Amino acid sequence: MSWEMLFTFFVLFAAVILFVTDKLRLDLVAIMVMLALGLSGILTPSEMLSGFGSTVVILIAGLFIVGEALAQTGISYAVGDKIVQVAGDQEWKLIVLLMLTVAALASVMSVTGAGAIFIPVAIRLASRSNLSPSRLLMPLAYGALIGGMLTLIGTPPNLIANAQLQNAGMEPFNFFIFTPIGLVILIVAVVYMLVYGRLFLRGQQRPQGATEQGRRTLQGFLEAYDIEDKIVRLRVSEESELVGQTVVSAKLRRRIGLTLFGLEYTSSTTKRLKVTSTQTNRAFKAGDIVFGVMQEPISADVFACIGLELLPMGEEGHHLSARELGMADLIVAPDSKLIGRKISGAGFRTNHSLSVVGLIRKGEALHGNFGNIELKFGDQLLVVGDWENIGKLQTARENFLLLAFPEEINNYLPRRRLAPVALGILMLMLVLIIFRVVPSVTAVVLAATAMVCAGCVSVNRAYSSINWPSLVLIAGMIPMATALEKTGGLLLIVDQIIALYGDSSPYIMLMSLFLLTSVFSQFTSNTATAVLIAPVAFEVASIMGVQPEPFLMSVAIAASTAFCTPVASPINTLVMGPGNYRFKDYVVIGVPLQIMALAIATLLIPVFLPFY
Repeated sequence: MSWEMLFTFFVLFAAVILFVTDKLRLDLVAIMVMLALGLSGILTPSEMLSGFGSTVVILIAGLFIVGEALAQTGISYAVGDKIVQVAGDQEWKLIVLLMLTVAALASVMSVTGAGAIFIPVAIRLASRSNLSPSRLLMPLAYGALIGGMLTLIGTPPNLIANAQLQNAGMEPFNFFIFTPIGLVILIVAVVYMLVYGRLFLRGQQRPQGATEQGRRTLQGFLEAYDIEDKIVRLRVSEESELVGQTVVSAKLRRRIGLTLFGLEYTSSTTKRLKVTSTQTNRAFKAGDIVFGVMQEPISADVFACIGLELLPMGEEGHHLSARELGMADLIVAPDSKLIGRKISGAGFRTNHSLSVVGLIRKGEALHGNFGNIELKFGDQLLVVGDWENIGKLQTARENFLLLAFPEEINNYLPRRRLAPVALGILMLMLVLIIFRVVPSVTAVVLAATAMVCAGCVSVNRAYSSINWPSLVLIAGMIPMATALEKTGGLLLIVDQIIALYGDSSPYIMLMSLFLLTSVFSQFTSNTATAVLIAPVAFEVASIMGVQPEPFLMSVAIAASTAFCTPVASPINTLVMGPGNYRFKDYVVIGVPLQIMALAIATLLIPVFLPFY
């Protein structure tokens, strides 16, 4: 065994350990892998950077933009409203329609993106039907994951397996080659969640503050974050030290644990009383009436010391109503730039003109002065501000995902005039791919460009919608496959697999590759797993004298069966908080589904893609 092979295996082993332990970001690990192979001389500079020129990377980037356009034009939200109309209050109908719908959407856009869009839909459906969100969110996550198995562009592992064929000069997979196996797994999963999954999905209580129509009211949000009795209304006195200061310079959250979010004043033109969100550049004036949230009990004497008079929250104070200020429920996204930043420095007030007034972590509302708490992935935030700024949150999804609007926003949602245009572009893209009019990457880039030119998504939003860490992960790990092949490491792995299972039938080998891929995918990126195992599957097929397509499809489908842990896929992690799930819930419900997917794939893949 040469030193080059030993070093390549060492880098691979170190990368897997870092992936599993999550000590470093996955994209950073991929860059380190790429640099290690390049600096060691095992790969040339062009080989080291070859991943960034891969058509797979460009294709996936284009799909992110297409998916963002579908979200911004409100197509998915309209579908969610349709589910509400069709399903009624019957839980089994909700599960069936939700899983089928999110799977359909995930088949043409990113799994995480499709699932994230439907999280607020699922919460709304659960609320409307007097159910706990936990009854619907795990079926939603599994539906999104299986949706990635339905088409060639459904998920990166499918594209990676397809690229393996293209690189070998073979006929690529067609668009619907995954569909029959994916549909069977989806149908089985739906029945499984109806019969078995519902027995273990905990909670059936109605969410606090829900209306009969299913969306929480403003009061319901306050109750959920346990701040309904912490709202205060205050008048700025003539001698107050706040006069002339702004809400930023006053630093009331840091000093006394008071978060200001509303300002009541008399309009100089209409002479009418109005309420608006607290602006960062407006100085307090004597006589101003402000609204705030106490993070801990504050006595009237403390307020008096800084020149604030505590007022009753009577009818006069109810400008906190829907006509004036609104609220939204957010969750910190997996790749958010807010992770590790303190709430006080996260820029909600300066960037979005919104105030963070509540924080839920792992299902528990945090109290005290949380302004200095560092944000983590999955944290839920309650923000308050003008309805116009609340409405803009729908298109500000780079750092957080919108979980829910209150019922009162119904009249403030913007019209989605470009939805037909986005649908038309999507259909054109699918036609070009299905009938192979142009290469898939050309069709996707064309669709992404058309979405931007048509105004379905802005240029800035198109760039920000791309999950750059995912692309860097793929681009950084592609050279590892090159290094394994160049040093003979790939052949060694293949020889060991052949030594273990070479005398067995191709069915046993297909099962073995499925198991290997699915186990790795529970603890590390399914994309990185597919990049590493797809070349192994191809070489194993070559040595066994069988067609590589069945083994490659087995790897691709197995990479999407991330059912058993909350860290197996970002969508699993996203539903963990709102669904109040535990690690054990994923194991209990996910393992049997994983075994069924293995059985289905082993039986059906050779039917549609024979070994010989």
